[in-house]
Amino acid sequence: MSRTGARPRVLVVGAGLGGTATAIRLLCFARRPLEVVLLERRADYRSAGVAYHRDGNPWEHVFNIQAGRMSLFREDVLDFVRWADREADRRDWPQPWAGTTFVEHGPAPRRIFQDYLAERLAEARKQAYPGVDLVEADGEALDVEAGSSGAEVTVRRLSAHGLDGLRPGPLPGTTTVSADHVVLATGLELARPAFSAEVAGHRSFVRHPYSADGVRRLMELPSEATVAIVGSVLSAYDSAGLLLRRGHTGRIHLISRSGTVFRTYPGGHEHGVLRLPCPATLLAPFRDREDFLARLRTEWDTACAQVAREHPDVSAGVIAERVSKAWEPYAPAVIERIPTPELRSLLTEFSTAIAALRVGAMEYTMAVIERASRARDGSVRLVTGKVSAVTPAPSGRLVVSVEGREGTAAIEADLVVSPFGRESDYAKVRQPLWRNLLRRGVAAPHRRTGRGLEVDGDGTLLDAAGRPVVALSAIGALREGDEIVRNGRTGAFTFNLAAIKNHSVAVAAHVIERCETRADDLAEVSDAEGTCGIYVSKGEEAARPGTEEAVALEVRRLAARARSEREVLDSRLDACLRSLPGRPPLPADAARYDRLLRTAVTRAAVRRLTDVSVTPRELRRRLGLAKADDPEG
Repeated sequence: MSRTGARPRVLVVGAGLGGTATAIRLLCFARRPLEVVLLERRADYRSAGVAYHRDGNPWEHVFNIQAGRMSLFREDVLDFVRWADREADRRDWPQPWAGTTFVEHGPAPRRIFQDYLAERLAEARKQAYPGVDLVEADGEALDVEAGSSGAEVTVRRLSAHGLDGLRPGPLPGTTTVSADHVVLATGLELARPAFSAEVAGHRSFVRHPYSADGVRRLMELPSEATVAIVGSVLSAYDSAGLLLRRGHTGRIHLISRSGTVFRTYPGGHEHGVLRLPCPATLLAPFRDREDFLARLRTEWDTACAQVAREHPDVSAGVIAERVSKAWEPYAPAVIERIPTPELRSLLTEFSTAIAALRVGAMEYTMAVIERASRARDGSVRLVTGKVSAVTPAPSGRLVVSVEGREGTAAIEADLVVSPFGRESDYAKVRQPLWRNLLRRGVAAPHRRTGRGLEVDGDGTLLDAAGRPVVALSAIGALREGDEIVRNGRTGAFTFNLAAIKNHSVAVAAHVIERCETRADDLAEVSDAEGTCGIYVSKGEEAARPGTEEAVALEVRRLAARARSEREVLDSRLDACLRSLPGRPPLPADAARYDRLLRTAVTRAAVRRLTDVSVTPRELRRRLGLAKADDPEG
């Protein structure tokens, strides 16, 4: 498994948002030769994934959040807006987008994000240090054999130029690729709802609304047709909004188990972080579900009232978002007190409500839906209940059976649109990679939540016995359950762009640290902070004199995207570290100490860059990245 004597190779499985973001950070962070292989099984998903690929996102689909929150770099708040206004190739854009000046608080079409990611990846490749290279490979990872020195990945239909050390795989049409480290960034997995079993291949059933076929069938539908959309979350709004913007007049049923409707972000909405006291009664021992929910409602009402009273500048429509965010630091301790079966049940029952509390939707999307819902003869109708079955009707249409409080209702429709429907339970995922890893115990479903996989604080995969699989790291949706119990993240914030930004920084830094310490024959760096006297918690340091400057320089180096700037900062950082007192006199000891000190400083810088207790704009100010005339500062 080891590639001893060769340039280290990091294989990133999945080239969507998470994989691309991680590859960019690897290319930017690496100071020594490194080969980054970005493997993707679907060409149309490269630099996009399911959420952003062009074929599944017509121009009517906009981001769920403001354009100013879509930067790939948390420390560079307006990077996406600047790119869209100054760099994007608009020659094929339709009006009105071709003439739009994008602003921080406004909408932007989701399909252009693929170009943005691809161009930022190309930029990182160009600005990488000599010997730091990117290989974009096509193929599907089927299995991973991992050990302490690296991993062997079985890939089906591999197509790549410039990879060495390839061997025939264990199955026909497969290749074995050796890597020093593997980053798993496979993205969202598609669920298979039980109600769709009888109509999965029916011409009037859209199983995947973010596919080229799904979009085509929505756009070709007669305007007077009756449509049933299962769900009332953001993917349902995308489908309904697409139809309405194209002049649809027929009835559109939004079927929601909870009856939840997402809030519309107010104009000029800006992300903010408030400090609220801990909801103390939630830390009492868990007695039963009813008692816990009663305490939760009381604490929630109190917190919302406090925000309304003490922060009159906060719009009523985003108070829930502010409270949800403010409670994140306290959530892990609350969750720890809830028995596992109850925790899983609560997450399932209230998943949509939790998502709606934590995030809203853009006015661009919601305005047409709200107008169609409010009119006396409006075409959009919210139906509350659980879809129990979808069956063919003699007419050739489909009948949706909805179980509500007053019994079962039947809705006959010309087209039924299923939600994307993430599969969070990896024991049910049918992809060969996950079936193989779970079957052999290399990966384990998240024990507490049943969502995602078991990982440690660095994103390293844990096997079925709870031991770290040191050569495997995870990004994005794979860490959903861990984000919930470790960091108190809720709703889409367990796996969306905000989480992926931090995952990509931390995992890339961890992988490079591992490759460099192995090259230096320094296997044990776990106590680097203690050895060097650096302790970091939420961006605040109690460090020995002199290390503050070093950490600040490393933060700027990690944030820099131009090679020339990184080279200057790297040189200044080395000089700063050499000037610190306490360096051992013996060369061998000094070399080890220098490596430990550099590791400790980088870890401190990563923690600062990934601090979620402040907004990205405040983070820039704290890190000294904002200039006096900087609109982001």
